[in-house]
Parts: sequence; C-alpha cells; structure tokens
Amino acid sequence: MDFALILFVLSVLTGVLWFYDVLVARKKRSKQTPDPWWVEYGASFFPVILPIFMLRSFWVEPFRIPSGSMIPTLLVGDFILVNKYEYGVRLPVINKKVIEVGEPQRGDVMVFRYPHDIRQDYIKRVIGLPGDKVEYINKRLTINGQAVETRDDGEYLHPERLYYSQKFVEKIGEKEHSVLNDKDALPFIPEGQRIAHANQASCTHTGEGMSCTVPAGHYFVMGDNRDQSADSRVWGFVPEGNIVGKAFFIWFHADSILPPKGIKFDRLGKFN
Repeated sequence: MDFALILFVLSVLTGVLWFYDVLVARKKRSKQTPDPWWVEYGASFFPVILPIFMLRSFWVEPFRIPSGSMIPTLLVGDFILVNKYEYGVRLPVINKKVIEVGEPQRGDVMVFRYPHDIRQDYIKRVIGLPGDKVEYINKRLTINGQAVETRDDGEYLHPERLYYSQKFVEKIGEKEHSVLNDKDALPFIPEGQRIAHANQASCTHTGEGMSCTVPAGHYFVMGDNRDQSADSRVWGFVPEGNIVGKAFFIWFHADSILPPKGIKFDRLGKFN
C-alpha cells in the first residue's frame, strides 16, 4: 500500500479520536480517571502523525536511490530529499496539482511515478519539455536542433563492478552535470527492449539512436548513466500528473544497512 495513503488514513483516524476526546470525552471524565486505551493508543498519536503527513505531503519527502541509472550524480545507497512544492502544490494520495508554483526545467533531477506502474517511484533527469524535439544520435544529445554542449571528462571507475565508463560533462541551459557512456554499448535501444506507450508515434528509432517530439503535458527524461538506464527512450514520456518533485539534496549514504559499514559522509550535500 502507498505510504502516503497509510499516513493519510492514520491522520484521519487518530484525528477523529483526538477531536472527540478534546471536545467530548475529556469533559466527561474526572482528572483522576486514567485515559482510556483508545486515547493512549489512538488519539495521542495524532499530534505526531499529522506534522509528519503534512511535511511529507507538501514540503519534502525522503527517498533512497535503489539503482545505478543516475551514476555518477547519484549512487546506489544515497538517501535524498525531494522538494514537493517546487513544481506546484499537489493534493496527497491523488497527486492532483491545486496551486501552480513552477514547472520542471531542462536539467532538473526529478522524481515521478513510473508511467507503467504508478506504485513505483523513478528518478531521472529532465531533458525535454512539452513541445521539444529531443534527439539522441550516436550517444550525443540534441534539443530543438541545438547540440548540447559536451566535453570529455576522462573515465569513471565503477568500484563495485571494476570496469570503466567514458565520462562527459553536459551543459543544459546554465546547468552542468556528468554523464557516462559505455564504449561497447549500442547507440540505440533494440526494439525488443522498448515498451509500447500511448505516444510512441512521437518517436522515431534508427540504428543510430532516436528522435522524439515531446507531447503537450509530458516530459522526456534520461538517466545520467546513459547506457545503463531504462528511461524515456525505453518506456516513453512522463505525464505531468505523475510528477512527485525535484530532488535536490543528499542527506545520507549507506551501502549497507549495518552502520558504520558503507557510510560515506562525503556524499552529503546538494547535487546538480
């Protein structure tokens, strides 16, 4: 079950008990009478659960990075914070935007609900906005006919797998970030690996790569670990209604659930 839904249900149930106790039940029992079980194990939790629910729903939400699709920006084991109001205030559980605040920008690292299974949260980098034409040919990125500025940045060693990837720095707008390519990986996504989606007619795939025009109300996203990321090249675009928020801060890192093994304090801080 969705954790947000669990918090919502607990907030409602404990809230009802808390208000009933404050407005009705407490006035009927003497000061010497101990609180009944439903106050001790129900209503008393409301002042704790409600702030957690409000904080998580409208301000920031923590996530853990489970895969290597965003290496080198984010590593497996990074615990991040996601700004929930950066892209507008949304009602919890149903994720419907009710107040406009801002929109995703190219280069943002965004958390969203996976279009083919909204129970799963994904994190990728925003590459294309609604109406953009995004081309990824021979592992080089072009947006609206303009090649994205890229420079070589040596090699990246994957410690856990002991192999090297080519490392580049991309500049999208005023934002720079690192990306990885594998020399032996194909420049295109084979047809058998692509997932059918409602807007697949907006994309063209060839032996050199792909070209997509982003539909209205959707976004094109990619992982920074380009050859090890299932993203919009594979399963299509992210609908606006699936957006969760903008990732912006690493607050903890642990490769293992048994501290202090695997804890990396140098991972803490903001990222591009």
